[in-house]
Amino acid sequence: MSFDYRGRVNRLQELMGERGVDVVLLSVGADLPYFTGYEAMASERLTVLVVTVAGTPQLFVPQLEAPRVKPDGFEVNAWSETEDPVRAAAAVASPQRVAVGDHMWSVFMTRFQKHWSAEWIPASEMTTELRMRKDPEEVDRLRKAAEGVDRVMARIPAEVKFSGRTELEVSRDLQSLTIEEGHDAAEHAIVGSGPNGASPHHHASDRVIQYGDMVVCDFGGRWGGYWSDSTRTFVVGEPTAKQTEAHEVVEASNEAGRRAAVVGATCQDVDRASRAVIDDAGLGEYFIHRTGHGIGLEVHEHPYMVEGNEEVLEEGMAFSVEPGVYLPGEFGIRVEDICVAGVGSLNQSERRLTTVA
Repeated sequence: MSFDYRGRVNRLQELMGERGVDVVLLSVGADLPYFTGYEAMASERLTVLVVTVAGTPQLFVPQLEAPRVKPDGFEVNAWSETEDPVRAAAAVASPQRVAVGDHMWSVFMTRFQKHWSAEWIPASEMTTELRMRKDPEEVDRLRKAAEGVDRVMARIPAEVKFSGRTELEVSRDLQSLTIEEGHDAAEHAIVGSGPNGASPHHHASDRVIQYGDMVVCDFGGRWGGYWSDSTRTFVVGEPTAKQTEAHEVVEASNEAGRRAAVVGATCQDVDRASRAVIDDAGLGEYFIHRTGHGIGLEVHEHPYMVEGNEEVLEEGMAFSVEPGVYLPGEFGIRVEDICVAGVGSLNQSERRLTTVA
């Protein structure tokens, strides 16, 4: 099933009209494939979609990359190596107010600014509103991605050896299994063992995993363009009482966050529900990040589950619930699921502390 790209552009143009925006420029990043189905290669050659408040969008793309483009609700302008694509794109309109994609390189934006004397704002002020609310096909792709990593989680205890191997070796195993379970790409596989687990975004290293280590495994990738992202914490051998008790607290925090993540709640309600459990257990100082992030065409996007975010959850909003506790010099614990407001958790793999060899 494909997406209604023209319908998405129409909704963007409606927002542009409401907010007095004459032109939207989208280059590399997730906004471009959201509106066109085409994912641009990030390079010194400009690719840009020019969306005016009315009419058909114009995609300016390097001639050598044009064969990859399948026009669907937009026109393609393939430029040669001797042409100036900024000049050609700037000739489409004479705007007073321009919205530019968050990921456009400054080298291109500054060249556009030489052609247009205009007010510049982030396009994400509009594109975020559209991308936050997933349609049924997007939810289905997120579900399939989540099911893939759930199958990997189920295979880990029997198929992945931890003790005596490096974090990097285990990380590579997780990425390989993610591909085996149907993902197009395995983009990340955090493996933080022992004290390294206390660093939430630890890069898998050459540390050899030891008996008694807790190991945080946070991994995912893309299925049909949409991301999976799940975390479970394992222990090599029998856990200590301290490890078991701390993990039970994080499990309960994850459950509280998922229960709070309903249509009509605010993002900060989810964060507060998860955080209260960890605070009540006396471990609040060790929960050092927000409870969750949105997910879709990007692994981190709006909405964010964090104190101060009063965005109300609507049907189809997709996000993680991933509380954690990180004890410096000892261990870390995180339990992460992807949830969709109005649907519930897409991940169903075992959340309890699991023993591995």
